[in-house]
Amino acid sequence: MSFAPQFFTTAESLVDSLDKKLLVVLRDGRKIIGILRSYDQFANLVLQDSLERIYVGDAYGDIERGVFIIRGENVVLLGEIDCDVEDTLPLRQLPIEDILQLQREEAEEKARKDKLRHHLLYKQGFSVDFADNDLY
Repeated sequence: MSFAPQFFTTAESLVDSLDKKLLVVLRDGRKIIGILRSYDQFANLVLQDSLERIYVGDAYGDIERGVFIIRGENVVLLGEIDCDVEDTLPLRQLPIEDILQLQREEAEEKARKDKLRHHLLYKQGFSVDFADNDLY
């Protein structure tokens, strides 16, 4: 008698990810990379040797974070990193100061484009009324 493999849809499914290098995307958009050391029934995570990775275009920079505790409700995406593939990606690592400067410039450009788009929509009769706290 053979049984079909079981797929867990709860925090129990994280058992296979223990002691592996993971990428966790948080609700605020941050990307944390670290080794999963522990979790609980609420999918709260403890990552060791973690770092926050900031991507801008084809470049990235890392900020060391050490031991990082993540509340489960803040996790959007979680996946294992294949170290062999990670080394072959066509991304270039830059010092964190350069990445933060590029990130600021990218945010300013986005804000400028959004302002122009809102102005054009307003001129065509659309109401563009977004509150500062409207994240969705």
